[in-house]
Amino acid sequence: MKKKNLTLLALALAMTSLAFAKDHAVKGDVTKEGSHVAPPVATTANATKADNRSTKGNVNPNAAKEGAKDPYAVPLLKEARPLNFAH
Repeated sequence: MKKKNLTLLALALAMTSLAFAKDHAVKGDVTKEGSHVAPPVATTANATKADNRSTKGNVNPNAAKEGAKDPYAVPLLKEARPLNFAH
């Protein structure tokens, strides 16, 4: 009986994780000329950057384009301003 419960639990967890890992369409657009632009496909957001389609080592299956972004790169600061403590 325990083996059956563990199997059902494992199956339920697997199906739950698959439900959250789905792609979804983002809103499409219409150009000035009235042509319809198909909506892009996006993945559901999560807490990691390493599995994004634009990350090095991954491939976007919809665009057949290899990722180029480094997920561990430190973002550059826009502009450093001096602190003003005078009142």
